[in-house]
Amino acid sequence: MTIAIAGAGLLGRLLAFQLARAGHTVHVFDPAAHAEARGAAGWTAAGMLSPVAELECADENVFRLGLRTMALWPQLIAQLDVPVECAFDGSLLLAHRGDEGSAKRVIDLLAAKAGGIDASASLAPQLLAAERLRQLEPSVRGPAHAWLLPHEGRIHTVQAMQALAASAPRVQWHWNSSVESAAPGVVRVQGAEQRFTHVFDVRGTGARPQLPVRGVRGEIFWLQAPGLALHRPLRLLHPRYRVYLVPRAPDLVVVGASEIESEDRSPVSVRSTVELLAAAHSVIPELAEARIVHSESNLRPALPDNLPRLETQPGLTRINGLFRHGWLIAPALVEQALQEMETR
Repeated sequence: MTIAIAGAGLLGRLLAFQLARAGHTVHVFDPAAHAEARGAAGWTAAGMLSPVAELECADENVFRLGLRTMALWPQLIAQLDVPVECAFDGSLLLAHRGDEGSAKRVIDLLAAKAGGIDASASLAPQLLAAERLRQLEPSVRGPAHAWLLPHEGRIHTVQAMQALAASAPRVQWHWNSSVESAAPGVVRVQGAEQRFTHVFDVRGTGARPQLPVRGVRGEIFWLQAPGLALHRPLRLLHPRYRVYLVPRAPDLVVVGASEIESEDRSPVSVRSTVELLAAAHSVIPELAEARIVHSESNLRPALPDNLPRLETQPGLTRINGLFRHGWLIAPALVEQALQEMETR
């Protein structure tokens, strides 16, 4: 088939890579200037693969998609021409002394929801003694309470975005090309209609007005901390906000993430800088000597219910609303979308 993909973010690159490998002729349209232009939300994300932790704000569908994605990422990475950092060593939930009440409510919620969906006790958060926490993460010295989510992981999002594009050489990438609308078998690009066997619309916030999608601002920091021993993602359970820290080889820590109902793409705010970095320092005191080497803001595409949507009809598939779950669920959604396309 001859296939059009509207959008070259994470979904667009996953679709292009897999469709091209299956032998289809693939055209990808995106308003970005080139493959490395970081307009899509997938570039900014920290890449936490946390199906259980995300149950705090997600439903059963996201949870199951996340579990499936945990199996799919290693398979996908093995097919790429460029190495991608990815690990499944679990993640930690942390809380300071005095925050036990709010933390316990989150832990109980995650245990109840995970247990209600999947009876496997291994998915529930596991309380860690102080000695066990020191063994797993010697640099974590601030929080008094810790829980292990043993089956979670992380992926280097920038490496993966680059590798997906580099590993699909037969794909025809149309940069500086804004898709104005998508319909069964047709995309309208800068005033001209182009026809295809099938169209995938994965434009995120660019899909308006055909979908009621909005942008939710997120902000992150890259800290360079040579010599810091951090092996897995950390989430601080704070009464007012959630802060995560994700290691990236060889010496980076990604700190995020604000969640602001705004479509402002301006640089990171002073408030976010103070709050996020102070919280990160409270978890790992060694970060006081880290260097801020990068900060970034972007917009997560979200639908009114903050849940993903996959719609398929003959000639057209729409995927949108991945919100904060993009890297956790995108491979499973793409797998489902390709299966549905084949049955139409």
